[in-house]
Amino acid sequence: MSNEPITLTAGDAEATVLPGNGGRIGGLRVGGTELLRQGERYGCFPMVPWCGRIRDGRFSDGAAVHRMPLNSPPHAIHGTARDAAWHTARVTADEAVLTYDLGDPWPYSGRVTQVIGLAEDALTLTMSVETYESSFPAQIGWHPWFNRTLDGAGAHIAFDPAWQEERGDDHLPTGNRVEPKPGPWDDCFGMPDGVDVTLTWPGRLELKVNSPEPWVVVYDEQEAAVCVEPQTGPPNGLNTLPRLVTPLEPLEATTTWAWRRL
Repeated sequence: MSNEPITLTAGDAEATVLPGNGGRIGGLRVGGTELLRQGERYGCFPMVPWCGRIRDGRFSDGAAVHRMPLNSPPHAIHGTARDAAWHTARVTADEAVLTYDLGDPWPYSGRVTQVIGLAEDALTLTMSVETYESSFPAQIGWHPWFNRTLDGAGAHIAFDPAWQEERGDDHLPTGNRVEPKPGPWDDCFGMPDGVDVTLTWPGRLELKVNSPEPWVVVYDEQEAAVCVEPQTGPPNGLNTLPRLVTPLEPLEATTTWAWRRL
């Protein structure tokens, strides 16, 4: 199938999927109201095969040291898949299945599969990384840009993390866990029982971002948008907390955004 834009519908919810632009969700409308910031680099993009920054673009796998392009100097950020065209494997009225084959500059072969499922009151994203060759460290995550205001109502963020990763001057975790601090944030938080973050636009909409994963980055330093990013490990996690993809065990993750009108 082609990588042309896809429109999913369920009730009065409508999602635009852009396989040709990084496999991202280009838009999510509920009752005609757009929830995601618009623009070629926005919407919601998959972060794979790593999330956030890799320090100096370097990570180790055993004795091997690999270098990724410094697309956020002096670091590499957010993986390679958001800059690639994905393949559309299957589409129904309310679900799309996309695939992306890992390759240069990533040093390992593998396949990423993303399933985007839309319901009347929720969007569910599921992603897996699998390989039939060499095992390798990897991460999975999503980077949604939710509009800060909906119909004039500003977003409130509510969540109760167990800890905050202390952030160094280089924007990477120092390895210390600290008590959660008030925002604004560009920070990683630990939620051992799973990601559970609520965005509320008073009088308009409540949206809950959930994931079984224990890590979330919250970014709200931008005037136009708020980002809530569930992921399988912290920034620089390929070096500090790698998850291994093997021929017998893929890496899998999922997140759900559930909403209700207020």
